[in-house]
Amino acid sequence: MEALIHVFLLLFLLLTALTIIALKDLFAIAMLSGIYGLLSASLFVVLDAVDVAFTEAAVGAGISTILMLTTLAITGRYELSRPSIRTRIGLLLVLVIGVLLIYGTLGMPYFGMPENPANGHVAAYYLENTEQQIGIPNYVTAVLASYRGFDTFGELVVVFTAGVAVLALLPHSRDGFVVDDMQPMKHHLILRITSKLLLPFILLFALYVQFHGDFGPGGGFQAGVIFAAAIILYSMLYGLENAMQVISFPVIRFCAALGVLLYGSVGIVSMLKGGNFLDYSVLLETPVAGQHLGILLIEFGVGLTVAAVMVCVFFTFTGSVVSPAKSARVVAARDGEKTQGAP
Repeated sequence: MEALIHVFLLLFLLLTALTIIALKDLFAIAMLSGIYGLLSASLFVVLDAVDVAFTEAAVGAGISTILMLTTLAITGRYELSRPSIRTRIGLLLVLVIGVLLIYGTLGMPYFGMPENPANGHVAAYYLENTEQQIGIPNYVTAVLASYRGFDTFGELVVVFTAGVAVLALLPHSRDGFVVDDMQPMKHHLILRITSKLLLPFILLFALYVQFHGDFGPGGGFQAGVIFAAAIILYSMLYGLENAMQVISFPVIRFCAALGVLLYGSVGIVSMLKGGNFLDYSVLLETPVAGQHLGILLIEFGVGLTVAAVMVCVFFTFTGSVVSPAKSARVVAARDGEKTQGAP
């Protein structure tokens, strides 16, 4: 029965991917991409990778779909360009690489076999020592935040670098935003009222995921994405200008850097107290208590940076990329206001 579910989900993933390739309706493609993320999350759940499924649902099906729909609101719904020789060459290259990757997996050990190297060495060490050395029930969080804390720090730096790249490429000051392009949904009263009632619960759930990652699925990455999704939802319903009054852009940029700084500072403090970098055992009197404190701090840093970068990307992209005609009208209107106000 379990094998049948695997085959069923994989077939749906393949069908969804092929449909995305064939369609020209970008709105349908965005929605199918969200469905693809949900199917991937379902597959991870079946494989007992609940934390990975949580991340895929939040990122692949959640905030990625929101960002793509926001892009469509700025650009257009349908793809205008026709398939060219470059498109066909690119598709052929992707197919060849896909076949080579599948061929490479034929030499790998069979999935789920107990004698596989990963199951016989690495996983066994984590299962035998996590409870004694780290002292938290969620072994996935223990691995990501403690045993592989340096790798997670690198991932957080990558997220922060992506936010910096967006700020470097697009205008990010308040005067650089053409906020007129993000109009509030004034006529969707039911959607606005319902979402306004749900927003506090979404934020509360984000806090739960943030501080409950030691005991169940969740952590800083998932909590940061959920918190950012709540802010983005508010922006889409009530306008970018109102959202920037709730949480200002300088605060967002500061929080994006603060999360990385907090993560790195925990490692530096560990070194100053005689341990290795990101060795939380030396932070408090007992190693287990130090692990708890270190994981709590670095997970908070992860959630802070991820949420801030997501919101930063949304604010910067939505406020900067507009149609040339509307951008010219807004700039002309602003110039006219300055001219009238000049003595």
